[in-house]
Amino acid sequence: MKLTKDQKNYIGRDLEAMAAATNYYNWIISEFGKYIQGNVAEVGAGAGTFTQYIVNSGVDSLIAVEPSEEMFPILKERMKDEGKVQVHNGFFSEATEGKDSSLDSAIYINVMEHVEHDLEEMKAVYKALKPGGHICIYVPALQWIYGSFDEKVGHFRRYTRKDLRKKLEEAGFKVEMLHYSDWVGIIPWLITFRWLKRQDLGTGQVSIYDKIVIPLIRFQERFIKPPIGKNIWAVGKKI
Repeated sequence: MKLTKDQKNYIGRDLEAMAAATNYYNWIISEFGKYIQGNVAEVGAGAGTFTQYIVNSGVDSLIAVEPSEEMFPILKERMKDEGKVQVHNGFFSEATEGKDSSLDSAIYINVMEHVEHDLEEMKAVYKALKPGGHICIYVPALQWIYGSFDEKVGHFRRYTRKDLRKKLEEAGFKVEMLHYSDWVGIIPWLITFRWLKRQDLGTGQVSIYDKIVIPLIRFQERFIKPPIGKNIWAVGKKI
C-alpha cells in the first residue's frame, strides 16, 4: 500500500465532516459487533473517530494503524489515555511484522479502496489473524458511479460483490457476510460526484443523511438486503 505525497498529507476535512455521523458509526459497530473482540487491528484509523467506538465496544487490545502524517498526530493525541490502544504511523504489514496469527479481527472501514494492491493486503491480514479470526470490510461499490470525490481522496476502485468475494477467497478467507448496502445513496452520489464533479463532503449534507436516511436504510436492511447499493459489507473468516 503506497500513498502519493498529496494523499499522505491529506488533512482529513472529509473525515471531519463524517465525525458527527453517530447513526452511521453506530450502525457499523452493530453490524460488525460480534466479530470485533479480543485483539483487534483497525486499519486507516484517521483521526480516531471510529477507533473510539471500537474501544468502547470492549475489545482486549487494539492496534490503530494510520499512514497519514497529518492525521496520525490527531489519532495519537486522542488515544493517549487509552491503555489498551497501540497507535502506529504506517501500514498494516509494518504494524504486524513478526506477529503472525496474533489478531482476532482486522477492520477496514472505507479503507480497502485506497489500497492499490488490495489482494496482497488481504493476504497479509490472513497471515496476521488467528485461526477463526475475521476481516471486516466496508467499501464503496459500483465503479460506474466513481466520481470526482473518489479520485480526489485516492480511491483505486469501487467494488462489486463478485470482485470482493473473489479476492477474499483468493486470500484464503471463507466469506461469511457479503451484501450491498444503501441503495438510496446511488443516485445522489452519481449526480453530485460524477455528473456535477463535486470534490468534498458537506457537513450539512452528511448530518441530514445521518439523521434521516441512515436510520431508514438500517431498518430496511434488517429485513431485506438490497440487490444493489452504494456500499458493500463483507466479513471473511480465516480457516
